[in-house]
Amino acid sequence: MSAATCPEPTPAERARSVLAAAGSLTVTTRGHRVELIGLHTVDAAARLLLHNPPDSHLAAELAVAPKGDLATLVEFTDVAAVAVRERVRSRLTLGGWLSALGPKNLVFHPARAVLTEDGGTTVIGLDELSLASPDPLARHEAEMLARLDAAHAHTVAPLARLLQAPEQLGATDVRPLRLDRHGLVLRLETPGSHHDVRLPFATPASHPGEAVRQIHDLLAEATARPRGRHLPTRS
Repeated sequence: MSAATCPEPTPAERARSVLAAAGSLTVTTRGHRVELIGLHTVDAAARLLLHNPPDSHLAAELAVAPKGDLATLVEFTDVAAVAVRERVRSRLTLGGWLSALGPKNLVFHPARAVLTEDGGTTVIGLDELSLASPDPLARHEAEMLARLDAAHAHTVAPLARLLQAPEQLGATDVRPLRLDRHGLVLRLETPGSHHDVRLPFATPASHPGEAVRQIHDLLAEATARPRGRHLPTRS
């Protein structure tokens, strides 16, 4: 299957996955820039709820806002679970307004969404964002990638045999970069650059256990192939 035909999540689905998996975010208003860690939730309609910390200035700034809401920029940074070159995989920026939701919570009303990844920027419609679902592996991806990388010699290195020879040209290392219901993305690093290659699953995985089975299937296919040229195995 060529790279052009490999199924992968849509930008809206990737944005929803970032929302679902992120443990922190940055909130910027006219008066403050606040980093919130473990203080937000996202509901089924992609509505962002902020749990206002006691020392946050957001509630105080909102209290004196002329119309009871506050123009706000919310930023999420998606960082690879594995230590690779250029570790930031994407950034999701939401523009909109904050308003109060009870005595301790704030609700963010998005007006625009922008996903930046691979050097490109995609504006995502709000209806598209609210209708999209996060990938079923999003909340488990970091742990699963870390486990794959820890077993590099037995998992990731053999998987490189599934890549075409031109894709391996000049590569000195291969690392697991992304995992979603459609497949696994490997990052191939050369001394001065890198490129990413997707290994598609035979069928989409609906839960982590099914993704593990699909990876085992890919491993079985890889180990059945002649070794030929292979990338160095890290200790």
